[in-house]
Amino acid sequence: MNANKRPISVTILACVYLAVGVGGFALHFRELLARHPDAVGIEVTELTAIVCGVFLLRGHNWARWLALAWIAFHVILSAFHSFGELAMHALFCAAFAWVLLRPEAARYFRGAQNEAT
Repeated sequence: MNANKRPISVTILACVYLAVGVGGFALHFRELLARHPDAVGIEVTELTAIVCGVFLLRGHNWARWLALAWIAFHVILSAFHSFGELAMHALFCAAFAWVLLRPEAARYFRGAQNEAT
């Protein structure tokens, strides 16, 4: 596999991050306008998902680690909610880690990093 060719799994995951970020930002924007106390934190989290998606597509290695931190953060948050929510986030975290840490993904991110230097 060409180091510069993005694996389809990374493309799909980046699109998931973009969709979740844009959708969540739009969904929670009314709370921001209403000055809900948690709204700024929620919107920053959604913007972080968008940043992850964009820079995963661009092949930045730091973006894959930020993406993993983002989903791990959600696992931690869901530990304070229902078991079902915790289980789903943990499953997503495992799947995202599998996609982002596979050898094909590592080659892709390493190749993009080498081109930048």
